[in-house]
This record gives sequence, C-alpha cells and structure tokens, in this order.
Amino acid sequence: MYREILGTRLPIIQAPMAGVQGSALAAAVSNAGGLGSLPCAMLSAQALAEELSKLRSLTSGPFNLNFFCHTSPQPDPSAERVWRTLLAPYFEELGLDQGSIPDGPERRPFDHATADIIEAFKPAVVSFHFGLPQADLLARVKSWGSRVVSSATTVAEAQWLQAQGVDAIIAQGLEAGGHRGHFLQPALDGQMPLRDLLGAITAATDLPVIAAGGVATADDVRNCIEAGAMAVQVGTAYLLCPQATTSALHRSAIKLFQPGSTALTNLYSGRPARGITTRLMRELGPINKAAPAFPTASTAITVLRAAAEAKGDSSFSPLWCGERGEWCEDIDAGELTRQLASAL
Repeated sequence: MYREILGTRLPIIQAPMAGVQGSALAAAVSNAGGLGSLPCAMLSAQALAEELSKLRSLTSGPFNLNFFCHTSPQPDPSAERVWRTLLAPYFEELGLDQGSIPDGPERRPFDHATADIIEAFKPAVVSFHFGLPQADLLARVKSWGSRVVSSATTVAEAQWLQAQGVDAIIAQGLEAGGHRGHFLQPALDGQMPLRDLLGAITAATDLPVIAAGGVATADDVRNCIEAGAMAVQVGTAYLLCPQATTSALHRSAIKLFQPGSTALTNLYSGRPARGITTRLMRELGPINKAAPAFPTASTAITVLRAAAEAKGDSSFSPLWCGERGEWCEDIDAGELTRQLASAL
C-alpha cells in the first residue's frame, strides 16, 4: 500500500525537521528508496523556490513537502510584556537590548501564495502539522495528484483527519522529537506513546497509518509494520547524518545523549515540542504559562539563542530530539534509510 500512496520502494519517511535540514537530506533519502521530506514552514517564498529547485535537481524520486496549519495569533502586547520581563535577566546577562527583538513570527501557515510556488513541482506527498488547511486549499493540493497526510496525536484527531479526506494519517507518539502535532485541543491530555496510539488509530479509522515517534532501528521499523503501520516516519535518527544541517552545538548534545534527557517544552515557540533539556528549560520549567502563543515566543528566544551560540553556549537553543537519541549515528542518510528497512 505504501508504494501506491508514497510512490517509494521502502516504507521509510524521513521526518521534516525545520532548522536542521534542507534539500540535501531529503534528496539522499529519496534516492535511497525512501520518502525524503522538506520542511517548508520557516522558508521565505524565495528560499522555498530555491530549495524546491535544488531538490528536483538532486533526485528524480518522490518527495514530501511539509507545512504548518496553525492559526496566526492576534498581537497580545500584555502577554509579550510578561514574557520579556521573564527573559530580561538573560538579556542583561548577555548584554543585549530587548529592543533588538524583531517583530513578527518566524513561521507562517500554508496559504495560496505558497501553493502558487509549489504547484509546478507537483510533489508526490504534501504533509501538514497542526491539522489541515482550509477546504479550498486542500482541494487545490489534491488537484495536482499529490497525496495528503497529516499528524494525529489522539484518536479524535485521526478520526477528524479521516473525515476531511486525507490519504493517510501520521500517528505521532509521545516519544517524537520536535513539535507535537495536536490541534483539536491545546492541552496535552490524552497524548500516548506510539505503541498505544498506533493500535488505537488503526482500530478507529479505515485509513493507512504511518508510525512516528521513537522509531530508531530496523527492529523498531519491523515492529511498527507488524503492528499495522503502512510505513514509519523517522526524524531523530537522521540528525547526525552529514546531509543534515544540524549545528555543531546540537550535534554535540546528541552525541552526549542519555535516556531520559528530553522533555516537552513550550519555551522556544509557544507550543509543546520535545528536545534535550537545556538551562532555559531547567530554570523556567519546560512548560511555562508565560510563553506567548505559537509562534510568537520564538522571536525573543531567537535573539538570546544567537548571542549565546556565538559563544559556544546552547543554553537557549532548541535541541529538538526524540526519546531514542542514543541511537543516532554519523552515517550517510541513504545508508541509514536502507538500514532502517533491512529487517523487513
């Protein structure tokens, strides 16, 4: 079934990971027989067009383009003041002026202007996080012949996605690194580890299911397929590959990874995401009500991050990583893709 929906030789999807990859990683995975993914939510129109052109030049295989479907929040000066007051000691420590914080979020939801750019490329798969775009946009994507998939973190979300006409559902287990894809309710209530979520979604829906979260080895892949998954989506395991753009500080943290060293945090963007625990998370608590709505929390944090990273300090860096980071290896992404499928 995955061959029909994904167009690939292997049931391996490389998870889109904004900030740590570009077209090179996606192309390497697609060339190895998997489905390479390009994270597009943080790319400007020009950058998106350039990355798509690069990707098309690097592979003739199918690929996935990933977008966010959040609702951009209304400006909230009061919430921003509270947030900046909480962060003020760190700005002072680094000798920074809060006036250097830029306006506006770094991430934008999928829209028709973005569709205009990607339409000519007719991607095999278009995936979404935080739900789905409006019906007219969804219909437009389908009109290209692209398959549509989206993340679900609960059975209710999976059933909602099925009702909207997606082609497959990504079951995002609690172990997954990066942003949680929940969208029907803001709370984390009902979030489940992958094993439980995969079973629940396959029982409650009629669509193919893609297993994501804590999938790091060939045995993990085989176990997911045997449990009913059509395919698996793997992110963290690719972070040390040479084709990834993972920073030196991020790579160092992964190489020192210890089980239990990750947590869900809303400090870096305003939405819960899993990463390696940092000083910021320890001192403010990984989940803090003062963090403004997604994605506006990131604007102030980005200034702190840049200043600290220039000094070799990852205290304010979002070190996204899943719960199985100890399995990361510095190997070619194509070779990793083949290894992941080797037990099938």
